Amino acid sequence: MLDGAYAFWLRAPGHAEIRPVVLPEPGHGDVVVRTLRSGVSRGTETLVFRGGVPPGQYAAMRAPFQEGDFPGPVKYGYLNVGAVEQGPPELRDRTVFCLYPHQTAYVVPADAVTVVPDGVPPARAVLAGTVETAVNALWDAAPLVGDRVAVVGAGMVGCCVARLLARFPAVEVTLVDVDASRAEVAATLGAGFARPDDAAGACDLVVHASATSAGLQRSLDLLAPEGTVIDLSWYGDAEVRLTLGGAFHASRLGLRASQVGAVSPARSLRRTKADRLALALDLLRDPAFDVLVTGESRFEELPGVMARLAAGSLPALCHTITYDGE
Repeated sequence: MLDGAYAFWLRAPGHAEIRPVVLPEPGHGDVVVRTLRSGVSRGTETLVFRGGVPPGQYAAMRAPFQEGDFPGPVKYGYLNVGAVEQGPPELRDRTVFCLYPHQTAYVVPADAVTVVPDGVPPARAVLAGTVETAVNALWDAAPLVGDRVAVVGAGMVGCCVARLLARFPAVEVTLVDVDASRAEVAATLGAGFARPDDAAGACDLVVHASATSAGLQRSLDLLAPEGTVIDLSWYGDAEVRLTLGGAFHASRLGLRASQVGAVSPARSLRRTKADRLALALDLLRDPAFDVLVTGESRFEELPGVMARLAAGSLPALCHTITYDGE
């Protein structure tokens, strides 16, 4: 057997721990990966930490290499960057991204990892899963040249969407958030910024990523007639309330969900999930994304870090976890 490893487990909602793991012997076509960095997907992972996944969504919310079941014990996470120590020659010693939980080392099939391009540091590469979500959302949204777009919610997902939109020709993109400090982040990403009450309306498209009823309502209010809101938020067990008695029907407004679990229908005949993830990693050659990596902690500190993130006492966009291999 290989040497052991350690993994982050949620024992029960609000209670996490580090557990030893016995790694299996790699089979033909497997790789052994030593983790360099992992990232906390703050919205989803803190919702899992709080036990906020509705029972009816347990299957839909499973991560690719999750162990255990909601609400716990469960090993959950999906933003992992590591170095291949054993495997096919073309992957050995390469830095790779994998949708794997927080664990010091792991064994997976070789086709479960994607090579990180040269020039993309591990701390930025952990954003691959989030940029992939943004890519899928923009395939769903199909923005046009010259569109006026608002992105409501300046968390990890909203900021990644804003950066990609800022690279579209003549698209005017504004990040909208209640936190005024996000203005500096927006500027680095090439986007404008506004507080919700100050945001300009008449938008052709609004991407919603605040995971709040107020954010979704404001997104609808910002639309021009026949405009569309693409909703990326995962609400878990939270109730969502909207007022649709105003312009919603008269202006023929649209509200559509986008979810990264499947490739957007706009590209599903021509792109695979592997294509989409490789594209996300290639887009991360852009150093502007570094502004989203706002802190780091050691792996052994992760139980306490997750509790602080869930409580809101540790402000962060993407908080990364470091390991001995880096």
